[in-house]
Amino acid sequence: MSRVLVTGASGFIGRALVPALLNAGYNVRAGVRRMPAPFAPPVEVAVHGDLDAGVEWPPLMTGVDFIIHLAGIAHTGPAVAAAHYDLVNHLATAALAKAAQAAMIKRLVLVSTVRAQTGPRSDRVLTEDDPPRPTEPYGRSKLAAEVALARSGVDFTVLRPVLVYGPGVKGNLRTLARLAALPVPLPFGSFANRRSVVGVHNLVAAIAHVLHHPQSGGETYVVADLQPLSLADIIRAVRAGLGRAPLLVRAPPRLVRIGLAMLGRRRSWDQLDGQLIVDPGKLIAAGWRPHLDTAAGLAAMVGGRE
Repeated sequence: MSRVLVTGASGFIGRALVPALLNAGYNVRAGVRRMPAPFAPPVEVAVHGDLDAGVEWPPLMTGVDFIIHLAGIAHTGPAVAAAHYDLVNHLATAALAKAAQAAMIKRLVLVSTVRAQTGPRSDRVLTEDDPPRPTEPYGRSKLAAEVALARSGVDFTVLRPVLVYGPGVKGNLRTLARLAALPVPLPFGSFANRRSVVGVHNLVAAIAHVLHHPQSGGETYVVADLQPLSLADIIRAVRAGLGRAPLLVRAPPRLVRIGLAMLGRRRSWDQLDGQLIVDPGKLIAAGWRPHLDTAAGLAAMVGGRE
């Protein structure tokens, strides 16, 4: 059986990916920052430590056929310096790719982000053909990692997922789910802007697909569920999962923006008001299918059934 090294295996995506790879028949080496790790045999656990400390990648690759690179800083924010993003997301990936090429790894799959291609909003439906224009250090560090990977000589595939949802999600979606769980009306009924999201199990299926798909070598794919949702749609889906009525009030978005600013959440405005739709047609043409419906997946996420 082929052995797969998964870096950052104890994170949100890794916890879903590792058992899926086992079920698909792979031997899995789970790379984690530190012990204890949330995995039991037959998963082999290896500690790669913090990426900003300089990882010795070659020992982790002994006997490995494939690598899935999840480790890195996976969020934006003013608290992280641009140089730190570059060190962890770009330079550590470049070192990994160089070591993978020397070890004759069959394929390295980099789970990047749509933010390597765009800012938090776009006035057009995005595809892989659009020139990448990241707008902040996080996205730029991920794009630099993609470039370093392409130049390394190792066989690779890059995935650029949009906002990922699923059990244990963090960030804006967790905040939104907690807000939706409150038994009070919410002022988002007028928000018609749509955003692409992707269920963690759909993303895991995409990773597993490109790992063994010969024609995916050297390719970059955006990854998203088929149906983008408005903010109001997301609230409805989450509250449906909780068995509650939508309770949406049609307040002017301008007033919501002012309220967020007063609460110190101005950075959340682009995620709430902005539109960001991507077309995963290229990945679908390569044979991937997102099996989980978005609205049902969001409902199941908070209902504990996903």
